[in-house]
Amino acid sequence: MNVDAQDTARRLRLIGDEMAERFYERADVVRTLLVTLLAGQHSLVLGPPGTAKSEMARELTGRIEGAAYWEILLSKFTAPTRMFGPIDVAALARGEYRQVYDGRATTAHVAFIDEIFKCSTAALNETLGYLNERIYHPENGGEPIRCPLIGAITASNELPSEDDAAAIYDRLLVRIEVGYLENPSNFAALVRSAVRRPAAPARTTVELAALEHAVREAVPAVDVPDPIVDAVCTLRAALRRKELVASDRRWRQSVGLLQASAYLDGRPVVDETDLSLLTHVLWDSPADRPTVEREVLHLVNPDAKEALDLADTIDELEAQLDAMAGQSREALSDWVIKKAHNRLATAGKRLEKLREEAVAAGRSTAAIDRVTGRQRAVRARVLTEALGMDASMVQAQL
Repeated sequence: MNVDAQDTARRLRLIGDEMAERFYERADVVRTLLVTLLAGQHSLVLGPPGTAKSEMARELTGRIEGAAYWEILLSKFTAPTRMFGPIDVAALARGEYRQVYDGRATTAHVAFIDEIFKCSTAALNETLGYLNERIYHPENGGEPIRCPLIGAITASNELPSEDDAAAIYDRLLVRIEVGYLENPSNFAALVRSAVRRPAAPARTTVELAALEHAVREAVPAVDVPDPIVDAVCTLRAALRRKELVASDRRWRQSVGLLQASAYLDGRPVVDETDLSLLTHVLWDSPADRPTVEREVLHLVNPDAKEALDLADTIDELEAQLDAMAGQSREALSDWVIKKAHNRLATAGKRLEKLREEAVAAGRSTAAIDRVTGRQRAVRARVLTEALGMDASMVQAQL
């Protein structure tokens, strides 16, 4: 990469790091949103209300100097003109039919569309054209308007239940699941942030022109070597054996994500570590995501697969903790001593070892880090809910 491209990638990495500091337990989400934007694709953030979906979109766009941002909360009654440009009433009084596009989707570089699957039937075709081709057909039937959209970040609390909305779902290449904070110490920090004035955070920005150059020129220039193509073909065959089939279009578009991932890391060539991003691309139902993740990570590196096996153990312990709700402190303490403590400690030590081995071999630690976060979150829950430790004191014990 040339010097300018390297500086843009460096700035985007800093933006990701700073946002991950602000949005607890969202480091992978933030990085994935950055990669998707760099690939010029659209993302879906799937999760319950109050999980910072819109806030992350606003914060990310606010770091792009010169970018126009537009957001909307859709309903079954949202008219296309509300999205793409209302009628100019003053012009209409003069006998002219015009739409006002400023501040609407038609002029946005980044869009956030909440409750995307509640898109009205009237707006469906225009929304598909906007996402697919970056065009809008004016109400008066004039020439299509080319929109400067780099990428849309969409959100929903649930998957589409109607065929019309499924057409939009298919156009959202990246799908990211989010939930409420798991780690009690992170939740305590969130509560404290509501009553304390935080210090002004570092705020790295990037110029819109630099980002657009990266999307158009630098990312497509990243090399995709034959071993990566072979690995993608192997993954496709493995998923087909499990009756998980993605369209050819989705596979082809995913190559741009791999290039964007390598670019963001400052590399001129895609390598196996970038393949882990496909865990956000190749599933339709959330129930299929763990299977996709295992197949992807088994292909990328064996230590990540072992980390997922440890995640099963951690999930089992959390389920046991949930099932013991309402029991006496003595019963909870006995469970911690006999089962939870040793198994969580063993998992934590093994995850540390796996991470050391991955770093030494130059492999991605993303999956290991995610499972480590789960291990710490469950351990924190055990300390607070089973042993009665204050949440504000838990971080020191992890």
